[in-house]
Amino acid sequence: MRSGLHLLSGMTMQLLRRQFLRLTGGAATLPFMASLAFALDYPTQPVRLIVPYAPGGTTDTVARLIGPGLSDRLGQPFVVETRPGAGTNVGTEAVVHSSPDGYTLLLFDPAAAINATLYQKLNFNFIRDIAPIICIFRTPFVIVVNPAVPAQTLPEFVAYANANPGKINMASAGNGTSSHLAGELFKDMAGIDMTQIPFRGGGPAITNLLGGQVNIFFSPMAIAIAHIQAGKLRALAVTSETRSDVLPEVPAVREFVPGYEATYWVGLGAPKKTPTAVIDRLNQEINVGLADPKAQARFAELGGVVVAGSSADFAKLVSDETEKWGKVIRAANITME
Repeated sequence: MRSGLHLLSGMTMQLLRRQFLRLTGGAATLPFMASLAFALDYPTQPVRLIVPYAPGGTTDTVARLIGPGLSDRLGQPFVVETRPGAGTNVGTEAVVHSSPDGYTLLLFDPAAAINATLYQKLNFNFIRDIAPIICIFRTPFVIVVNPAVPAQTLPEFVAYANANPGKINMASAGNGTSSHLAGELFKDMAGIDMTQIPFRGGGPAITNLLGGQVNIFFSPMAIAIAHIQAGKLRALAVTSETRSDVLPEVPAVREFVPGYEATYWVGLGAPKKTPTAVIDRLNQEINVGLADPKAQARFAELGGVVVAGSSADFAKLVSDETEKWGKVIRAANITME
């Protein structure tokens, strides 16, 4: 009798073991199963969305557009926290050194790709230390000139610049910003000379353009549209690969300068060792939110379009942009002290 019970017990244990292995795929999958279980429960507490800028800019606006939808779908608050400083490096470093658990996320833009080359001494390596989750939004710059500039089209402006080398003042939102580099790339590809005049943000830059203190600005779409429509500024081109739905009558730069492209984008990232299942879930939920026509309409008001897609798509964009702007920075010898 005892041997029979012993045999039955052994058979039961074998069946349980087979069932366990069948369900888990073996011990090698245990980390994956733990990560998946974590993702299914995630989030169980509020999530911080770190914006490495002062409140009110485009990146901050994007964070506040996606936050409520994530809160509704995932059942926990997604709280926007602004951490400006050092050209976005302060906020970025805070996220790099946070726990990789999905509760501290980073909203970032081309500054992340630019700073990798612009700053010689960073306490992090962006591509190594941040895992891209999703690209949310993309918008072109619009090249605007003061109406006093005697050029109605981009080819006419290039001719005017060639006739006045070094006399054209190009506003930027700051040294090493994406608007500055968009202008530097254009200078190089169009073969013209302009003098960069940096300001503390796009607002002051466009104010000085309106006042005639500078001649041209590669402006974020959102802050230039009203002035273009009012006839206070002249739009020569948009910097995207194709024309923008916001200004369909304005040509793209590459219609005259083949291969030119420069856009402003905003995406979401997390510390590198954040569980893949958490990154996948956030990607999925944001894709769902961005498919909503109401959300798309809100982003259109910022002068651009939603991007969405996979985390791999976004990782490639960040890598490509880092390489692209690195070449521009080195060619133009742009440095930050």
